[in-house]
Amino acid sequence: MMDHDKFRTLVKQLYVTVNELEALFPGRHFTPDGHMVGSLGECLVADAYNLELKTASNKGYDAVTEYGLEVEIKATQSSAVAFRSQPQHTIIIKILPDGTFEEIYNGPGGLIWEQFKGKPLPSNGQFQISLNKLRQLNQTVSPADRVPRTN
Repeated sequence: MMDHDKFRTLVKQLYVTVNELEALFPGRHFTPDGHMVGSLGECLVADAYNLELKTASNKGYDAVTEYGLEVEIKATQSSAVAFRSQPQHTIIIKILPDGTFEEIYNGPGGLIWEQFKGKPLPSNGQFQISLNKLRQLNQTVSPADRVPRTN
């Protein structure tokens, strides 16, 4: 069984260390990025929403709910996220400088995928969508179509 408090403490310690390194070396950035942010986000969401994580880099989704809903998890520290395919459900978070997170979107993947309709696929194979647009979409999701937060 995972120790939720220890996990949250370790994530917060990581961001305290980042802030201290940036204070020691002004102008240098130590922000976690890439795989680390993705993995941190997947673990933060799995912990907060009681999801079962699947193997890393699983195609199309990262976790499942206890009732079998496939959930794609996206985490960022910037202003947009990218999608290669339409997920069944998605939870998108922004990791904050203190190691906590803001839920940006929690709802059906189709609602996001509709935003790309009629647009040519970018050369990198990923559609980008801004967090501001996702926040607007999130306001249209009914409570019944959200994965409830448990922790």
